[in-house]
Amino acid sequence: MNKLPQITLFFWVMKICATTLGETAGDLLSMTLNVGYAASTLILMAIFLVTLFSQLAAKSYHPLLYWTVILSTSTAGTTMSDYMDRTLGLGYATGSMILITMLVAMLTFWRISEKSLSVNHITTFRAEVFYWLTILFSNTLGTALGDFLADSSGLGFAGGALLIAGLLAVVIAAKFYTKISTVLLFWLAFVLTRPFGATLGDLLTKPASKGGLDFGTVGSSLILASVLILLIIHSTMTHSRRLSPINAEG
Repeated sequence: MNKLPQITLFFWVMKICATTLGETAGDLLSMTLNVGYAASTLILMAIFLVTLFSQLAAKSYHPLLYWTVILSTSTAGTTMSDYMDRTLGLGYATGSMILITMLVAMLTFWRISEKSLSVNHITTFRAEVFYWLTILFSNTLGTALGDFLADSSGLGFAGGALLIAGLLAVVIAAKFYTKISTVLLFWLAFVLTRPFGATLGDLLTKPASKGGLDFGTVGSSLILASVLILLIIHSTMTHSRRLSPINAEG
């Protein structure tokens, strides 16, 4: 049975909310609580593995479980990217290039192994593992790209978010007005929504002196968590209503 949500506008709204929360929550653990990038990465990767195994063991799509895994890849990706770029001293540009290479390699292995990169209907265990590892790498890459735009490009948090929003608009236009592969466009959008969330998260948390709104990591995380919970409840109710006619017929 397929365990993935339908790719709709609502999906992308939840994705942006989850990845923005991943940015603020990752920073809350590593910087505000002073746990550090290395220790935070180990903690959050452990949480990711627990949620991933739960998702792989599930027999059907559960919105709460699915979005919990998405959130865990986002938080782990935030600290993993920061560890590479800051603690190891690779820098945002070098870190981004390494992660792009890893993401392309993962997609290549997935395509060779499964003969398909479908993100609408995944039914095999191996394809689902590829799917989630690709999401982990894409969210990590998105963090590095977001930090590069916000800190190194001179655009700032708001400028970086506007640039990513423009690129996302191009991807959306390509879906409706070109014959470019929908799978390729999906992964482009998936990667781009992560730096959009990262720059949006920085905009929410950073002080006004640095161009932010100064909500802090705690306040921003609480706001975003509340919004995401409401969205998950709505998604769960919608999914249940969609299954009701099937159960009635059965």
